[in-house]
Amino acid sequence: MIKVHSITKEQDQLLKEGKSLPVMEHFYTLQGEGAHSGRAAYFIRLGGCDVGCHWCDVKDSWDADRHPLTDLDEIAKTAAEICKTVVVTGGEPTLWNLDFLTEKLHQYGATIHIETSGAHPLTGDFDWVTLSPKKLAHPQPDVIEKADELKCIIYNHDDFNFAEKYAALVRPDCRLFLQVEWSKRDQMTPILIDYVKKNPKWQVSVQTHKYLDIP
Repeated sequence: MIKVHSITKEQDQLLKEGKSLPVMEHFYTLQGEGAHSGRAAYFIRLGGCDVGCHWCDVKDSWDADRHPLTDLDEIAKTAAEICKTVVVTGGEPTLWNLDFLTEKLHQYGATIHIETSGAHPLTGDFDWVTLSPKKLAHPQPDVIEKADELKCIIYNHDDFNFAEKYAALVRPDCRLFLQVEWSKRDQMTPILIDYVKKNPKWQVSVQTHKYLDIP
């Protein structure tokens, strides 16, 4: 857990218990990528990230201090009332204790997904784990073991080797996706398509939400 500054002892205790976490935003939209692309989902984006990918498209999430500590029971109730598929993302959500959030979401009848680099041990009880490993902070073994979906970002040619490294570590039933980094889509998409045709265990993930211009 990273440090959140300028909070009271009471707030710090709620933070440690996972009852109040820095929430950047929460919203109802469609899942834009990966195995559940096109499915309606309620997203809870937590602030704070210590990975810091240079191509990250939500850099505003990195600094946890910029995002208010928020009552997770209220967030969970709101999310589950709107949609029974809830995605916890970041930032890097494994920085925080997620036991309370997932307990409440399940109490409210939600199916819970998480999108993580796996840089820290996984807390909470999730129904679907999307692992998107990063070179700056390799994933923890427990997250690799729990991954239902491996989604590797392709920025350059070396990323294919990186993806294969983790494909060899996840469970045999883990679904495998390659996704071109958005700024490299014109350059790398033809290369990715050719790679998947030669290595059909992989599927292509497309950031459909960016083409549809939705959050």
